[in-house]
Amino acid sequence: MGSPMDQEPPFDPEVTLAAAAAGWGRLSARLGPDVRDRLAELLAVARAPEQGEAGRRAAARAASLLRERLPDEFGEGAQARLVAVHDAAGGPPTVQGFTTEDLAVLLMDGHHMVGPVLGPVRERLLAEPALDPDTVERRGGSPYSPDLIRLRGPGGRIRLPCFQFSDDTLPWLTVLEVNALLGADHDPWGAADWWLSANAWLGTRPARLLGSGRDRQLVEVARFLMESDY
Repeated sequence: MGSPMDQEPPFDPEVTLAAAAAGWGRLSARLGPDVRDRLAELLAVARAPEQGEAGRRAAARAASLLRERLPDEFGEGAQARLVAVHDAAGGPPTVQGFTTEDLAVLLMDGHHMVGPVLGPVRERLLAEPALDPDTVERRGGSPYSPDLIRLRGPGGRIRLPCFQFSDDTLPWLTVLEVNALLGADHDPWGAADWWLSANAWLGTRPARLLGSGRDRQLVEVARFLMESDY
């Protein structure tokens, strides 16, 4: 029997899933579509806060699937190589700045706003006031315009940043025009970041200028930005 120092460390599903997110660029190609689909199904349960114990079991099954399919990365002996950092405030463990939620984002949400660089941008944008589609519809607005910014927040829930709507929850026409220029339908995070970050040409965050009489300037600055990218 080996000494305690030789034994496998306790299996922590969240560490395994965070490590998979950190290495997803090279690991995803090693997993077939069926495995990726199964991981997505399990993570859909694991990321939903209301799932409780069922969510924890789903996370454990997802981690076990990775250990089974990628034993050189996550199987016996490999767990000891995973270096995780546990947030002092009791947050989830991170591996190279990635979390379990980052793996769910990569598999399910269709964007790469994850990790130590883009993850904080995602969190900053999700911290802005937002409405869910049901609330917009209940107040008489329409959440379905293709030119509205839709961000997937915790648990994969759709969030529509509030700045896009006037007081009666109708979308600002300027927002729809600018969002179309920015390509918000395929890059909602980039569009949201433009509206909610300081802009040197405008002297403030563009969202603060809605309803101020500077609508055409917002459109022209967005158009200039997009034309200068080509």
